[in-house]
Amino acid sequence: MKNLKSHFWYNKSQRNGIFFLLFFILFLQGVYFYVDFSSDKEIQLLADEIALFQHQIDSLKLIEIEKRKPKIYPFNPSFITDHKGYQLGMKTQEIDRLLSYRERGKYINSVNQFQQVTKVSDSLLAVISPYFKFPDWISNKRKLTTTFNKTKTEEVYTGEKQDLNTVTAVQLKEISGIGDKLSERIVKFRNSMKGFINDSQISKVYGLKPDIIDKILQRYTVLSQPIIEKINVNTATFKQVLHLPYIDYELTKKIFQYRDEVAEIQNLEELKNIVDFPIENYDKIALYLKAE
Repeated sequence: MKNLKSHFWYNKSQRNGIFFLLFFILFLQGVYFYVDFSSDKEIQLLADEIALFQHQIDSLKLIEIEKRKPKIYPFNPSFITDHKGYQLGMKTQEIDRLLSYRERGKYINSVNQFQQVTKVSDSLLAVISPYFKFPDWISNKRKLTTTFNKTKTEEVYTGEKQDLNTVTAVQLKEISGIGDKLSERIVKFRNSMKGFINDSQISKVYGLKPDIIDKILQRYTVLSQPIIEKINVNTATFKQVLHLPYIDYELTKKIFQYRDEVAEIQNLEELKNIVDFPIENYDKIALYLKAE
């Protein structure tokens, strides 16, 4: 009992210490319950950070959506295929009209002509026409009649045009300004192309000046379409691809590197994914290649 009492007996200074401790505890409790320690500034900063983070997420989503959208590259509207037409938003009837027009050996040479043939709506035409790429000779077409000075006469050919794909080197030499070398060069170039697809390809012959091209096209035009046997890009050899028109050594090497990376090219348009691929020549290259 005496030992128990010793635990509850305190001197004056000890009692004062206990009272002070109790008072300090009650004071802290009161501060805890009645004082607001929250900070509006911290909440505002946190809200701003969340908003900024959400904005960044939304921006990345928009970028990803744009990446997934099919890109449209400049193209010649004369060579629109079924697949290409669907991608552009053309209706089946509109694509059929274009293909039927091409089967007759005719080509689209202007935006207005494209609409007249296909009957596409003005709204669709406004979207896709900026991507139309016509041959240079159409954009810079000269008059077929050449005006000379007073000491010279005017050259005008009024006869019926003959087939540019069957004209011989001898016949070409009948045109003023074309000699042995140039006539043979034209025929050799035509043979390397497996035949001309359209009149504009004559401008690719080295050494042909615009006035000589005009004289040729006064007399000759593409009347018969060449029969081109397409090469399977997945099984072709390096040498076969290299010898195709519009494809040089560097492009051939890139095509084979890409083929090795993807194992097999499923669609020929995949070639557009190749770095520095000449998009403006895709429609021409597609005449000689296929993906199977």
